[in-house]
This record gives sequence, structure tokens and C-alpha cells, in this order.
Amino acid sequence: QVQLVESGGGLVQPGGSLRLSCAASGFTLDYYTIGWFRQVPGREREGVSCISRSGITSNYADSVKGRFTISRDKARNTVYLQMNSLNLEDTAVYYCAARAGVCGSNYRDFNYWGQGTQVTVSS
Repeated sequence: QVQLVESGGGLVQPGGSLRLSCAASGFTLDYYTIGWFRQVPGREREGVSCISRSGITSNYADSVKGRFTISRDKARNTVYLQMNSLNLEDTAVYYCAARAGVCGSNYRDFNYWGQGTQVTVSS
């Protein structure tokens, strides 16, 4: 059974950091493009970052460029999202997702999803 599991969310003060993990079971992440998305109530799911199957190519939403870094750990079958300099607007449920195609920011193009992890930035 294909399953993605996010972890690492929590409560952090503005300016703080968190590292989210996306672990897979039932399949190998190497064969998939992995995206991170986030969603707040009442708004559409937003693409945050994406990494290609090779790990060579990655992209970021303008709102997180220079603060977030996506990476792969093939040995652990895990993709990470390092989030630094967090601000109030980063508060959301964060999801990882997988697709067989190339990177993109449209959540509708991704086939497999985790259950999400809450990130709350608050003083």
C-alpha cells in the first residue's frame, strides 16, 4: 500500500525553524517527483516546493525562496523541507505529495498524499 507520512510540524516563534519530513512506505520515493504544499482554512492548497526524481532540480514559491530548502535522503526514503526564518504567514497544514511527472505547483497534478502536519508560527 502506497503511503506518505509527514512529521516535524509544531509550534514555533517567528524567526524560528522547523524541519518537515515526508517518509514513504510501500514505494520508493526515488521514482517520484515530490512536492510540498500547504493549506489554511478557506484557501486553496498552495504549492510550496518541489524536487525532481534525481534531486537535481527543485523549485520554490516566491513567498518561501531563500528561507525553505527541499532535499532528498535516498537511504531513508525520505524528503525533507527545512524551513527557516518562519513568519506568521507560514502557519498552515503542510502536505507532501508524489507524482510520476515533472515538478509543478498545481496540487491537482499529484497523485499520492500524506495526511498533513500542522505548522503554527506564533509569538
